[in-house]
Amino acid sequence: MSAAFRIEGRVALVTGANRGIGRALVEALLARGVGKVYAAARRTETLADLVAAAPDRVPALRLDVTQPAQVRRAVAQAGDVDLVVNNAAILSHAFAGFEDPVWLDAARQEYETNVVGALRVSQGFAPVLKRNGGGTIVNLSSVAGLVGMPPVLTYSSTKAALHSLTQSTRQMLREQGTRVVGVYPGPVETEMAAELPMDKASPEAVAEAILDGLEQGLEEIYPDPFAVEYGRTYAVNPKGLESSFPAPASAA
Repeated sequence: MSAAFRIEGRVALVTGANRGIGRALVEALLARGVGKVYAAARRTETLADLVAAAPDRVPALRLDVTQPAQVRRAVAQAGDVDLVVNNAAILSHAFAGFEDPVWLDAARQEYETNVVGALRVSQGFAPVLKRNGGGTIVNLSSVAGLVGMPPVLTYSSTKAALHSLTQSTRQMLREQGTRVVGVYPGPVETEMAAELPMDKASPEAVAEAILDGLEQGLEEIYPDPFAVEYGRTYAVNPKGLESSFPAPASAA
């Protein structure tokens, strides 16, 4: 466990802030007294209500993490950041047979956003964090990145790659004082998980648990009951987690 982390007064940036966990994180950060939170999304108009709720504390950033020029511009605009949350992610294809050729296109799109995009943002902001005392990077992975989930074949593999990226980034940035945290949610009530026939946690509850974990100094956060139990089982019996995400009846 790392040293405890105080959120109050921090300057944060959240990618994919226009919906789901990202939006909930912006709101939770504001409630806990963050000084400023840059809300980043591909289309800034989708952030209008977040900005309107706290115009002095929520600058909107146009940021597609797959576009290097936009990341460079975000780095230039947000030079006071000391907490970066890599939340932006996509799920392009699901519930198909292994032979489906669409998996290949899905993999390209998902890896570019979910893995390369997170790396691009982390690389861009690493010098900023160093200048600002070290700071923290939070990567939103998934329990689907711990054991392969066939219904979301390529998405699951991107989250596994992000898990590995988180571990390596943690080691590589330790010397500059940057803390790197991995977050591993289970099913959450978002558009992305709409087809999963499982009980789901709310984005708001997940966001609060993530911030609780940060303030406790955790480097790996399991922010919902499913994830907590999943993490326990993974630690002792990864094989036992296969088929944890069942296919919906329509795909059976």
